[in-house]
Amino acid sequence: MRVLMMTAVAPERDAVQRGLGHDIRFEFALAGVGLAAAAVNGAMVLAAAQYDLVVIAGIAGGFPGQAAIGSLVVASEIIAADLGVELLDGFSSLDDLGFGTTRISVAADIAERLTAALTAAGLSARTAPVLTVATATGTAATAAQLAARVPGAAAEAMEGFGIATAAALRGVPVIEIRAISNAVGPRDRDAWRIGDALQALEAASSVLAEVL
Repeated sequence: MRVLMMTAVAPERDAVQRGLGHDIRFEFALAGVGLAAAAVNGAMVLAAAQYDLVVIAGIAGGFPGQAAIGSLVVASEIIAADLGVELLDGFSSLDDLGFGTTRISVAADIAERLTAALTAAGLSARTAPVLTVATATGTAATAAQLAARVPGAAAEAMEGFGIATAAALRGVPVIEIRAISNAVGPRDRDAWRIGDALQALEAASSVLAEVL
């Protein structure tokens, strides 16, 4: 199996590499920050070589009551939560408008086996929708809107949908793994636990190597 592992930034990549060790099945590429950079970089890497699986990995915000800081979320679906139009009576997604889709399916069998293995390893993990947003949430009101828009959503990040779109166009299965560093909502930097999230990402990567 040849696996493309994409993270937004180097510290995430380094955590994943520590967890995977010297497993030669995995190749690494940086997506950059944000949906546009992730889509472009993902498409370029996937056009240059053939892969059996794309793994999107990194830290993320967790929705209160769904994913605690330091826990892990394996995407059940990758959703561009703010891709659409704002109307007087609310938000309409591309799906609602008939202009495309904001949802990409994951390799469900791998996602389910990974979540079970993470839990068996003593890690706090769950499978749930992971949102991709263009603007990181900074208020309780926006967090509530997103949670209502996608019931059960557990994590928010900025790259997944871009990479997953590139993978889907190439016909390559994809999964997304997020380690929670902060709560989605008001941005209290003092409450962030990036180090804890990177440690959780490293531990998850070690389990991933055993699952694949």
